[in-house]
Amino acid sequence: MSRVLHFQADRIEMVLASHKVPARVTGGIVTPRLVRFHLTTPLGVKVRKVASLSEEIALSLGASSCRVHRHQGQVEVEVPRAKGKVVPLLPLCQRLVARGRDMIPPHTAVLGLDQEGVPLLLRLPSPNVAHVLIAGTTGSGKTALARTILTSLALNNSQRSLQLVLIDPKGRGFLPFEGLPHLLVPVVTRVDEALPLLQRLVAEMERRDAEDRSEPRLVVALDELADLVLVGGREMEGALTRLTLRGREAGIHLVACTQKPTATVIGGLVKSNFPVRIVGSVSSPEDAKVATGLGGTGAERLLGQGDFLVVAKGQVTRMQAAYAGVGVVRDVVGRLGAGSKPLQLAATGTDGTPNGNSSLSHKLSTLGSRLRLVK
Repeated sequence: MSRVLHFQADRIEMVLASHKVPARVTGGIVTPRLVRFHLTTPLGVKVRKVASLSEEIALSLGASSCRVHRHQGQVEVEVPRAKGKVVPLLPLCQRLVARGRDMIPPHTAVLGLDQEGVPLLLRLPSPNVAHVLIAGTTGSGKTALARTILTSLALNNSQRSLQLVLIDPKGRGFLPFEGLPHLLVPVVTRVDEALPLLQRLVAEMERRDAEDRSEPRLVVALDELADLVLVGGREMEGALTRLTLRGREAGIHLVACTQKPTATVIGGLVKSNFPVRIVGSVSSPEDAKVATGLGGTGAERLLGQGDFLVVAKGQVTRMQAAYAGVGVVRDVVGRLGAGSKPLQLAATGTDGTPNGNSSLSHKLSTLGSRLRLVK
């Protein structure tokens, strides 16, 4: 593995030198899906010039693509691994809990591993989070990520402190959660049932505001947000807008998935009411800019299947989402329904270790050594 990494580092330097861009690879990190090379460039070399050579670098390395961007004062070149690794959710949660219950704060979702191989968490009650939009084309893994968020929330919060409302027009993404003790109502699969439910939630929000209450927390997960708005019309959009504007103080949080996060499709909902956006693979730089709200993120070069950019407070973090398959979700639902505590049980299947995590420099981020908390 080390020989391959150093060979790739030499190739990157050769490509840049051939285009009169002096640079050196000074280190890097191997994550489950990517190798991140740290570049040092002389003063005056524009990041844009290095980024314009991404296709040449990918061709030289025999990779499908690569992403070049600036991160914490240095240029990063991210190259897909030939054989990426899955990050199973349950072993990741177990490792965090083994280090102490306070490693996962209340009402906090486990997302996966960030670009340094460090567990990435999302604290919903934070003023800078509140609501989350997950966007990406088919195959990006947005519904699977939503299941990961919901499963981790259910594992780490009692039904007294957290309740879930799941709206799934496709009737496939959230049905494995049927029977979960945390469900406020059964999984909703019809749009005509979704509208009155959202209107009830608006009324609950107003009641909580009047009583100055925010507990128990309510997480409303919606698959295919654009379809809900198109079919439900102005009433649906109005209910969702009110929940996103005032829901946080009442303890109500939205986690919405969509393939088309454009203003023309879902109006003003996206532009300012979802402080955190998690963006998977998209088809073009224009779609990437609309989805992330930022230019030059390179979301069009993401690999799909759980490869995401997390955009919060103007900062962009690449991550590999943790995965909980349908069978795992159903098993968790069954165990929670029976009163078990799945995190204390031995996980089945792979242990979830990011196989091959290594470093080109002396610094190595080890799973569980520290946390990144989006708040």
